[in-house]
Amino acid sequence: MIRIRQIKILVSNDNEQVLKLKVAKKLKIDGATIKNLTINKKSIDARDKKQIFYVYEVDVEVLNEDQVLATIKDQDIFKVIKEEYQLPAKGNQKLNNQIIVVGSGPAGLFASFLLAETGYKPLIIERGKPVEERVEEVNKFWQTGKLNPECNVQFGEGGAGTFSDGKLNTLVKDKRHLSQKVFDIFVENGAPEEIKYLHNPHIGTDNLRKVIKNMREKIKAMGASFLYDTKLTNLIIEDNKLKQIEVNNSTKINCDCLVLAIGHSARDTISMLYKQNIAIEAKPFAMGIRIMHPQKVIDENQYGKFAQYLPPASYKLTYTTKDNRGVYSFCMCPGGYVVNASSEKNRLAINGMSNYKRDSQVANSAIIVTVTPQDFGKHPLAGIKYQQELEEKAFNLANGQIPLQLWQDFKQNKASLNYESFAPQCMGNYTFTNIRNILPDFMVNSLLEAIPYFANKISNFSASDTILAAIESRTSSPVRILRNENLEANIEGIYPCGEGAGYAGGITTSAIDGIKVAEEIIKKYY
Repeated sequence: MIRIRQIKILVSNDNEQVLKLKVAKKLKIDGATIKNLTINKKSIDARDKKQIFYVYEVDVEVLNEDQVLATIKDQDIFKVIKEEYQLPAKGNQKLNNQIIVVGSGPAGLFASFLLAETGYKPLIIERGKPVEERVEEVNKFWQTGKLNPECNVQFGEGGAGTFSDGKLNTLVKDKRHLSQKVFDIFVENGAPEEIKYLHNPHIGTDNLRKVIKNMREKIKAMGASFLYDTKLTNLIIEDNKLKQIEVNNSTKINCDCLVLAIGHSARDTISMLYKQNIAIEAKPFAMGIRIMHPQKVIDENQYGKFAQYLPPASYKLTYTTKDNRGVYSFCMCPGGYVVNASSEKNRLAINGMSNYKRDSQVANSAIIVTVTPQDFGKHPLAGIKYQQELEEKAFNLANGQIPLQLWQDFKQNKASLNYESFAPQCMGNYTFTNIRNILPDFMVNSLLEAIPYFANKISNFSASDTILAAIESRTSSPVRILRNENLEANIEGIYPCGEGAGYAGGITTSAIDGIKVAEEIIKKYY
């Protein structure tokens, strides 16, 4: 198989036939001799707004492959051997009880998928509801403001990523093809094929719900089982080994192998684990606001006249303040919505969400400021308390609605009364107010310094009628559940994984971490 990199096609001329002609030209062959062409990567080169290109990397099967390669001297054309993810061999220890996976977000689902695929038949317990019922609960909350603390944007089948843009970005070095395994499972269960090769792939919250349901049914077909409305409430530990778990403060289940994929918002569960002497430490995270602009503004800044040929544009921005605070964009949602992502009564948190088509006409992104134990204290659970304090302020300021403010009014430290040239796109009720009353001074000052700087990168980023929303507080877990080289906690039989354990930062990295934990269990037990 021949790999070809750096194939450039003007975005206005992009189609399958043009790509095939470009490949044939680079290989100096007749296109009819191409037996198969697979796209590995597809990205956008928008450095020159006068000429914007798609850049492809492809794998090609042709007749007389070695003969074709012998005539070409190009470092971007070379022979490759197809490599795929390989399951590890099973271990030699006998399992006395069924493996239990706590949580059915990306980490839990992918750990369960791999375990079921290998014949272990795990039991998955989920404090929330199946994704179909969960969607109904969340929509009801957005319409009425009545929160179900056990099933919401954070809790329920699919995890927090279900109500997001469904971005699958990862910076993880992947010599073992773990991300390929993740994407293969996603596509096998209904995700679009393009996620395997797009530079910034996303599924969209609407598609992700269908994929999650399909994954659940496939996991069940492989022998696993699910319990919903089932919360982990205690651990029974003897001689530093897990013996049983307690669910719903009543039922005990024998367990000597537990996958903890609890998500970054399971604060009550984290508190219980701490009381049970599971080793936990505080870690840095980030909090801030969401910023909204007309999507057209972002598209024209990123792509100029070529915006008409391209999907809604995203951006990535970073800045270091004079006080050495990091400020950066996070979870940017083209054509999306700011959503009420609360999971605790009398506390309010927000997030961003997009459907697959990204067609709301309003872009939003978190603009967040780094927070460290120096800000909130070194106690392992101090970061959680700090998040909760700011979420309570947000809830009280806007009476449970999403607090909004125009950028111009934020600068002047006064409440806004309404939007101006464009309307906010929110899931959940919102109201205009002064969100500076929520944020600590260092966060306000960091935003006042960073947002004008970002306007040097994207024109009109700091336009007076730009809309801010607060508070973006759940960007990542404020704790890390410590684990050893075998990914096991200080209590034998407990395997923390995913975002909630502090080892991932998004759908793909959480899924990969779930697979890694499943591998360690497979390598130990038969």
